Amino acid sequence: MFRPGLLIVISGPSGAGKGTVCRALLEHYPELVLSVSKTTRLPRAGEQDGVSYFFVSKADFEAGISAGDFLEYAIVYGEFYGTPRQGVQQLLEAGRDVLLEIDTQGARQVRENFPAGVFVFLVPPSGAELYARITGRATESEEKIRQRLSEAAAEIAQVYMYDYIVVNDVVEKARDEIAAVIRAEKCRPTRNIELIEGLSGEVMFL
Repeated sequence: MFRPGLLIVISGPSGAGKGTVCRALLEHYPELVLSVSKTTRLPRAGEQDGVSYFFVSKADFEAGISAGDFLEYAIVYGEFYGTPRQGVQQLLEAGRDVLLEIDTQGARQVRENFPAGVFVFLVPPSGAELYARITGRATESEEKIRQRLSEAAAEIAQVYMYDYIVVNDVVEKARDEIAAVIRAEKCRPTRNIELIEGLSGEVMFL
């Protein structure tokens, strides 16, 4: 029986380890595919068009906004970033599960545009651990660190718009918990209408 894929949205504050956990998921679960965003910024060394991002002009991006082509988008330091609706839908219709790593602002837009998604919020085990992870980079000023902590608190306050919360104390454990969420979501009756209707029809003729 064919089932469309799931859209899994992963968010969390800076220092939660979103990128690390998402990479672990993609490495261990080949049925997952990472959504590739569009951006107007220039490619950096080693980045490939269609792999790292789809690199487009601002005119093309703005035309896409007007046409409703994005599940979500944002402007960061004057450049546009967004999730193409059509690319995600094509993967889902092909039965692939799509992983989308975005901030809470983007997740809210996706929730409005695609409420059937599965929304997971990743957090560190404690505030002290979050502080240690942010300061452990040793590349930012105290002012920047305080800004990141303030932004993290604001993001954590939005956790209630998510379906699940996962604590990232051990990457492998967080990875497996998100994988368990995906498996459970695939068992929801609302995601198995074709199976239920088929069984009901068969039973009627027994």
